Amino acid sequence: MKTLSLQKLKPKKLSLLWFLIITLNAVNMTSNANIREIFKDIPNFEGYYQISNLGNVKSLERKVKHSKGGLRIVKEKILKPTDDGKGYLRAMLQKQGKIKLFQVHQLVAMAFLNHIPCRHKIVVDHINNISLDNRLENLQLISNRENATKDKKRGSSKYVGVCWSKAMRKWISYIKVNEKRIHLGTFTDEYEAHLAYESKLKEILNGRQY
Repeated sequence: MKTLSLQKLKPKKLSLLWFLIITLNAVNMTSNANIREIFKDIPNFEGYYQISNLGNVKSLERKVKHSKGGLRIVKEKILKPTDDGKGYLRAMLQKQGKIKLFQVHQLVAMAFLNHIPCRHKIVVDHINNISLDNRLENLQLISNRENATKDKKRGSSKYVGVCWSKAMRKWISYIKVNEKRIHLGTFTDEYEAHLAYESKLKEILNGRQY
């Protein structure tokens, strides 16, 4: 998947990252105007952090140990993501003194798509190929193989494994396994066809190596 690379950013020029994020948010403002932002707990960080369907990471209010003894209250706030050096946004999460770095799109998929990181068997793909656009509606789960060939395709749907049937005037969902095309059903809604593909993909990959 081709991405908007930020690899050449220097530390003193990190403001460019925020310029790109603000610009992207402005572009998406119209489409987001009617979307209610929903926050969900990040798996294994319940009570500490949440992620929204728009890709915002929230640190929850909680009590933590003070360096001088006792406890102090950490107020709720939206975290500022950083560039991971590969063109993606990442967030730093801390729990019980341990720090972990996560790419933001992975957090959205974990919370909303029930994605479990599995060493690239299933990839969280940016549908529009803009790696800074971490809205839920711009993310899909596809196999690593399909991710490698996704940008070479010019189909009738923005989703992998979905195409429009002019004859039936419906969306067809399918998946290819060992070069064999498996029909998953026809749908009036494109997104429902996409969900059928994702469900079958998880079923296949949970049962065997891809």
